[in-house]
Amino acid sequence: MKHSDRHIEYTYDVAVVGAGHAGIEACLAAARLGLKTIVFTVSVDSIGLMPCNPNIGGTSKGHLVCELDALGGEMGKCIDRTFIQSKLLNRSKGPAVHSLRAQADKQAYIGEMRRTLENTPCLDIRQAEVTELMVEDGSVTGVRTASGAVYHAKRVVLCTGVYLNARCIYGEVSEYTGPNGLRAANGLTASLIANGIPVRRFKTGTPARVDRRSIDFSEMEEQKGDELIRPFSFSNEPEDIEREQVSCWLTYTNQETHGIIRDNIDRSPLFSGDIKGTGPRYCPSIEDKVMKFPDKERHQIFVEPEGLYTNEMYLSGMSSSLPEDVQEAMIRTMPGFHHAHIVRNAYAIEYDCIDATVLKPTLEFKEISGLYAAGQINGSSGYEEAAVQGFMAGVNAALSALGREEVVIDRSQGYIGVLIDDLVTKESLEPYRMMTSRAEYRLLLRQDNADLRLRKIGHDIGLVSDEEYERFLQKCSQIEAEIGRMRTTIAGSNEHINDFLRRHGSSELPDSKGVSFAELIKRPELSYELLSEIDPDRPSLSWRVREQVNIEIKYEGYIRRQRQQVEQFRKMEGKKLPADMDYKSLKGLRLEAQQKLDRIRPENIGQASRISGVSPADISVLLIYLEQKRHG
Repeated sequence: MKHSDRHIEYTYDVAVVGAGHAGIEACLAAARLGLKTIVFTVSVDSIGLMPCNPNIGGTSKGHLVCELDALGGEMGKCIDRTFIQSKLLNRSKGPAVHSLRAQADKQAYIGEMRRTLENTPCLDIRQAEVTELMVEDGSVTGVRTASGAVYHAKRVVLCTGVYLNARCIYGEVSEYTGPNGLRAANGLTASLIANGIPVRRFKTGTPARVDRRSIDFSEMEEQKGDELIRPFSFSNEPEDIEREQVSCWLTYTNQETHGIIRDNIDRSPLFSGDIKGTGPRYCPSIEDKVMKFPDKERHQIFVEPEGLYTNEMYLSGMSSSLPEDVQEAMIRTMPGFHHAHIVRNAYAIEYDCIDATVLKPTLEFKEISGLYAAGQINGSSGYEEAAVQGFMAGVNAALSALGREEVVIDRSQGYIGVLIDDLVTKESLEPYRMMTSRAEYRLLLRQDNADLRLRKIGHDIGLVSDEEYERFLQKCSQIEAEIGRMRTTIAGSNEHINDFLRRHGSSELPDSKGVSFAELIKRPELSYELLSEIDPDRPSLSWRVREQVNIEIKYEGYIRRQRQQVEQFRKMEGKKLPADMDYKSLKGLRLEAQQKLDRIRPENIGQASRISGVSPADISVLLIYLEQKRHG
């Protein structure tokens, strides 16, 4: 630290701007790799804030959290310590779309994350607004705060969330604040623009919160958690996190609700044009849903507690920017809410973010060396999407500062790879939300096998301990051994087996035919668990091992086919494109393809093929060029 004129100067290895879900993972990753790190926040009390829904995980998002944990991130461990209800979604479907979702105690989550950051060596927390990027000769050198203080840094990670020039709106009320009335960050956008970074305006929103005491739960459907609780973190077992759970509740809008919304739609800033930002298609406001789906008689509303020590209840599915009086009137039309008392109004929030196609797959800016971006500043939505980006940006900033090779998870390795590849390759014209349908290889990218895919990478980075990695290797060997035993062990006598098969509604075996346990597992009505009663030599194995044995055998044919598809994908990813390639002079490329390729500058043929506006014919031109160059 030194004083320069009247301003203080500090020196760090890594500076992280923002302490939401992206910033937390970024600063923890850098500090845990031994770099002197500072994280800035507009309020220390908002570290790990959940300004919208009170849960972690959900469809596809649960995959992200498990992958983050496998790599050595913090979110999974924190929600395991602070959840108040846990549920595995999509149980009736195949394992590819099974997704864990946990209701959080918001204050407990914030407290745990703050405590974690405050007690991490090499990490300093600073409550200050960063207003300027310091850039020299195309490289970032640090940041300046509103007070004029200078923080020199080798690497900077921007995790600004929804705070840049944030504006909260409901009805005629418009306030330039961040979520929950926190300060907006109004200085940094001008510095981004001055450094040639394209900025756009996005929007998201949040529902009203209602006082539990004013709700009649007898008019709603109770939603309980699972009896067997699955941890998010591979470091935990179910018994480690077992606790009494709270209930959520389900109610519905009705035609009276919809009538009130339609009668007042001209007062919605979403429809009046007062809100200019683009909102998320897959998380629409209640007025959006009513206007776009006029034939739908009702919409589900999940009523979720915000914590154990508050009466605030979150109305999931009822995001809105309608005026206060309309919000109260429409909420009171729903079963259980006839006397509802609103604690916090619903509101929409507009904010500045960047066009993420200016980033490399490492999340470093292409034109500004040492500067990285993660989370909602990249045009994504959701806590989980932010957290995994923050982790990857923090890891890569740290590895780069240490002179080590940076890490990129590709689309065949994880949902993290799908998310980041989509952001940096495809133009997101609305807030990006992760969905299982976005992943081409989702049977391989299951939440249950995230550690099998990514634990080694986490250990190689240095964020998974030797002890945890040794435990993982032991699990791998147990899975391999048990799958081998299932394939080579023939079930007992036909009479005994047929009796078992009849009881489970499965066709009997011919008298002379023996069958392996693996062949029986592949039958739709049977499973590894069910076969335990005719498998006296079965070893004692953990539930995680048993689950992998069952899935790997039952879906063996589909898995093999998808692995073959991955091999083809990797061939295309392996065809590297020169960084200085002159697309505009390449004959045969259509004009749109020339422009898109020149701007995004893909690293390989695979990435080029995923750019909207680049056709298969354009890819053929690129392949011919590479072939000629190879022989030239």
